[in-house]
Amino acid sequence: MSDNLTLPAQQGSPGTSTEELLKVEGLTKHFPIHGGFPIKRKVGAVQAVDGIDLTIGVGESVGMVGESGCGKSTAGRLITRLLEPTGGRITYSGQDITHASRRQLAPVRSEIQMIFQDPYSSLNPRQTVGSIIKSPMEVNGIEPAGGREKRVRELLELVGLNPEHYNRFPHEFSGGQRQRIGVARALALRPKLIVADEPVSALDVSIQAQVVNLLKKVQEEMGIAFLFIAHDLAIVRHFSQRVAVMYLGKIVEVGDRESIYHRPRHPYTHALLSAVPEVAMDDETETRERIRLAGDVPSPIHPPSGCRFRTRCWKAQDTCASEEPPLLQISGNREGHLTACHFPEEPTTEARGEDVVLDPALVALEEEN
Repeated sequence: MSDNLTLPAQQGSPGTSTEELLKVEGLTKHFPIHGGFPIKRKVGAVQAVDGIDLTIGVGESVGMVGESGCGKSTAGRLITRLLEPTGGRITYSGQDITHASRRQLAPVRSEIQMIFQDPYSSLNPRQTVGSIIKSPMEVNGIEPAGGREKRVRELLELVGLNPEHYNRFPHEFSGGQRQRIGVARALALRPKLIVADEPVSALDVSIQAQVVNLLKKVQEEMGIAFLFIAHDLAIVRHFSQRVAVMYLGKIVEVGDRESIYHRPRHPYTHALLSAVPEVAMDDETETRERIRLAGDVPSPIHPPSGCRFRTRCWKAQDTCASEEPPLLQISGNREGHLTACHFPEEPTTEARGEDVVLDPALVALEEEN
């Protein structure tokens, strides 16, 4: 790695810094639904993100997990201000950027970058790799030492590509190589925060580890903070120091990696972890709990009252329908481990005496066998 490419580490080592880089308070995004003829009027709204709180420290990697449609990607686009929030507050380095204008956002744009999910559609097929990576520098008027082309070639080398591929087009690269190009583009402006929106979900399993390890290396060496959005719990566990669990537009649990994976308290987090496939050796017995939920995530147009997970929860009571549980630290949790549940689970993922199987079809199938 060239000396002029190495970014100075942010104050405090990753994961240990107490300096706050980004703070999200009550962040909300509702997409209006219009209907009626001949005059269209608002008849409802998709509550994609509905009041989430999250902080990201300088140089910290935070994972965000949840089922498809829970609002993870929308939250990422709100944080990067690619979408305009309906409500709430986004504070970056002490500056309120919630409804900042394009001119006000200009100095911040270079510090907050995004890696998109699909490496095939996120790159312009009519531009060469050099032009794709160089364009953020041109837009922001940045002229690095030695010129932009030299900087691009250094970035290509940094992400494991041949600098001689500068004049090639995206269609000449594989999916994994295209995603590396996307990483190089995100690094072009020396950002302080990168939002990675499921950056490996479209790649072959054999390539996923390479890209994740590349991002981890970049995060550690350059001191860049990450919001890593994914549905693969194993990848998030490998990459992130803190994890936020999202369900139907709400964050239901957030804490450090060890607390979330070994001492989860929210029933939904238990269900997610029990779905992670494990290979049991011949001399081992199954020790993890087994939970099978019924149905799909409810519609974000008409979410359940109170706790949004109650329609699929085995511990739901009348209180869950009438009162929304606040996200707070409950007894037995580590400091900073917050849970939104009226009746939290025991802090263990060990197998329980009786499996939780709420799916009637699965029960009937197992009874037949």
